[in-house]
Amino acid sequence: MTFGKKVRSDSDRAARSLWKRIFDLALSSVMLLVSGPVWLVITFAILVEDGRPVFFSQERWGLGGRHIRVLKFRTMRQGSGPRPDVRLAQEEDPRITRVGRLLRRMGLDELPNLVSIWKGDMSFVGPRALAVGEVVSEIDPRYSSYEEVPGFRERLAVRPGLTGLAAVRLRRDTSPRRKFAYDLVYIQAWSFWLDLQLVLLSFLISFLGRWETRKRKV
Repeated sequence: MTFGKKVRSDSDRAARSLWKRIFDLALSSVMLLVSGPVWLVITFAILVEDGRPVFFSQERWGLGGRHIRVLKFRTMRQGSGPRPDVRLAQEEDPRITRVGRLLRRMGLDELPNLVSIWKGDMSFVGPRALAVGEVVSEIDPRYSSYEEVPGFRERLAVRPGLTGLAAVRLRRDTSPRRKFAYDLVYIQAWSFWLDLQLVLLSFLISFLGRWETRKRKV
């Protein structure tokens, strides 16, 4: 009986993974098509304020601990310090441009991640794709790297997401340990309807421009 339960569990997990991938591929394809004009406007705004480059590339933790390469619209000033891509942005961070502040509030700096979702490196919903080598001690002095935080390895069991339970429900400056606890809750409770709810809530947060708020987002 135990073996039968394991087979059904593996089969169910495979079916869920397939449906999640179909959802990601369909939605990312549609969004890549309809968001083209927005990409052009953002590109123009970044060039006018701070010049090139428009994008920056960042190495992040992917499924199973694999390192993946993602693109984002650049929101920080050129020459803003050594390796600014792996240091957490602070409230009223002087490195962030005026255009960058708007992009971050609305989550539009993440639009290029649609390419990573389409390729299969990321999912729409899942634990946040953490930057490799990011400074953690500024938020929680107990840890110097994400690898030391309890729950880190367990959250690598699924593809990282553009949004997720922790991203929607917790403040941006919440400790990594609490965020990882929410990630593990999501992994255990996953369903198509949960993903759909989190995607819809994420669209609402973007519309309200509340991704950078230190208060409740929705």
